[in-house]
Amino acid sequence: MTVNLTMAIVLAVLYSVGFYLLMQRSLMRILLGTVLLGHGANLLLQVAGGPPGRAPFLATAEPEQMTDPLPQAMALTAIVITFALTTFLLALGYRSWSLLGHDEVRDDVEDRRIQRVQRQLAESEEDVPEELEKEATQ
Repeated sequence: MTVNLTMAIVLAVLYSVGFYLLMQRSLMRILLGTVLLGHGANLLLQVAGGPPGRAPFLATAEPEQMTDPLPQAMALTAIVITFALTTFLLALGYRSWSLLGHDEVRDDVEDRRIQRVQRQLAESEEDVPEELEKEATQ
């Protein structure tokens, strides 16, 4: 089984654009990135399933002619997960828009405070070895 070069390029574009949009601050772009990643996952599962074949019923076809039903079942599961995540992000974006007037994800104030404390600790740890070196040379 070989993968078509066109499908590999389409998958690469879907995943790269999806991840790029997922890293943005706008919830609408995050939603579009999630949808693109979901479509990329579905396409990857269908490509991995191989070419179309006969239905996998017992005693109706040779095993070499049957298709593998597992990628199809996994694609259906991925569709359901993508749909659930899409509806959640739509509700989150609507709530953000109705409360704040925009859908931009802001930085967490607590995260910034923790980063500031960590920087202060790192700076104070850098000062300690210099003081010890001065005391050792005296």
